[in-house]
Amino acid sequence: MNCIVIDDEMLSQEIMGQLISTHSKLEIAEKFPSCIAALKYLGDHKVDLIFLDLHMKDFSGVDFLKTISSDQKVVLTTSDPSFASASYEYDNIVDYLVKPITSDRFEKTVSRIEAAFAEQKVTKAASADKEESGSAGDELFINIDRRLIKLKFKDILFIEAKGDYIHVKTIKEDFRVHSTLKKIKDKLPESLFMQIHRSYVINFTKIIDIQDNSVLIEKSVIPISRSQRPNLMQRLNLLQ
Repeated sequence: MNCIVIDDEMLSQEIMGQLISTHSKLEIAEKFPSCIAALKYLGDHKVDLIFLDLHMKDFSGVDFLKTISSDQKVVLTTSDPSFASASYEYDNIVDYLVKPITSDRFEKTVSRIEAAFAEQKVTKAASADKEESGSAGDELFINIDRRLIKLKFKDILFIEAKGDYIHVKTIKEDFRVHSTLKKIKDKLPESLFMQIHRSYVINFTKIIDIQDNSVLIEKSVIPISRSQRPNLMQRLNLLQ
């Protein structure tokens, strides 16, 4: 995978370059002191992965994220950990590294990078198969420790957001996935699933009971946000 590093501190550029050079699957194409220079380069070159410092002058890393394609994989690097939770609103972010970056922490990032690209490969292959067959499909793949696990939509009970991970509850077992609620929600059919709370997406066909502010799915009590309750009632054809 070819990479570029965007950081306005030369020392940080060199440290990142050294970390990347220890992995045979990663190769630095270029290093840039500004987002503007990197954008010009991206206009003419294909890059697999971007290591991006968030806090730079004139054109920040956040502005850069809004400019590039959502398919472009990015690893954020910064001295400020406060942006960590908000960064996962961007689907193309693979990981968030807080400086100073240790070699052990970078090893975890490399594992996440490999997992993200493996998932992307499977997703693209599945999409191609769907286009060829005309079938919408009834399953999705999740990535667990670089293993791709296939789940049937009908077996998923609900998904809960927990920090940098999501908790997928199925009929038989539970899974902890490094992803965002939005990313997995976009892969689920609206005919079965809906988001009823900022932290929960449910399979509404699995609802056993509904109280004022919660639903019961198997033995789990799941909160309903006030704004989503009317939508849920409408989906279930129930009167308020």
